[in-house]
Parts: sequence; structure tokens; C-alpha cells
Amino acid sequence: MHFNAYGGNGAALSAALVNATDFRPGPLAALFTANEMIRTALTPAQAEEVRAWALRLDPVFGAEQGEQVRLINDLLATSASFPHVSTHDGLEPHLHFFSPEADIVARVRDTTAGGLAMAICFSSGTRLGRCERDGCAIVFVDTSRNGRRRFCSLACANRVNVAAHRRRQTQIDVEGATGR
Repeated sequence: MHFNAYGGNGAALSAALVNATDFRPGPLAALFTANEMIRTALTPAQAEEVRAWALRLDPVFGAEQGEQVRLINDLLATSASFPHVSTHDGLEPHLHFFSPEADIVARVRDTTAGGLAMAICFSSGTRLGRCERDGCAIVFVDTSRNGRRRFCSLACANRVNVAAHRRRQTQIDVEGATGR
């Protein structure tokens, strides 16, 4: 599925923040840059605010639609300033949900809340997934054509499929040995 640029970037940034393990300013700035944010410098105190925000983003992924709507509306109520069209830095006109004067924390909150809102509106929330492999906590934005992604990666999918194959093979071996 193709989200518009804003929804895709904001939803992808949300997943990246939920999956992040290092919330120091440097790694966070790199994560922001990788997710197409500009002016990404932040202080250690701001990094802690972003960590707290990531914890609020986490339950949106994999929740049922009604719960997603409630959670995203709570995020929007906390974050959204006002939508506006921007042409900063020589870019073509594009939509922002944050004030140009906002600090990095406000921009992250507004971008992620807006992106998740657009993702749920364009896909009923079914594209905001959580890996189904036991023990894996990775979340993702499903941009596949059919919207049926269940795992964060091919590696997790393979682990689950190999384990299922081995269980079936063991059951066949046991049934063959007992003459069933």
C-alpha cells in the first residue's frame, strides 16, 4: 500500500521509535534523519521526552481498530498544533502538522501522531502491525500490496515456518511409530 508521503513518513518514524533501543541524542538524530526529518539535533532531556513518547506510540501497533482510534486520538490531542502547507528548504509544497518554530520533540510528536492518524484513516489500522513470532517485539508498517504481513522480517517468518514444519514432522514420526 502506498501512503501519502506524510502519513508514510510519520508512521514509519513511529515504528522506528518503538523499535529503537538507543535513546541517546546522537542515535536518535540519526534515526530522525533516516526518516526524513530535518534539524534533528536534540539534548539529553529532549531524548528522554522522545523515549517517553515512543512508549505511548507502542500500543497502537497491533491493537484492534477501536483501540487504535482511541490511542491515536489521545496522541493527537497531546501533540497536534495545526496543519499547514510548507515549502521550506526549497522543497515542493507538502503538509506539516507542526509549527515551523516547534522544537524537535514537538515535531516528532506531531509527525508521528499525524502519520499514525493518516495510516489508520487510509488502511483501517490493519497496516500497523506487530511481529507474530513469539518473543519478537518488533513493530512495522505494512506497505505490502495485499496488506497481510504478519512478521517484521523474512528471518522471523522463516523461524516460525521452520518450527511449524518440525512440529508437523515430529507428529508424523510419532504417529508412524505408534501405528496410528
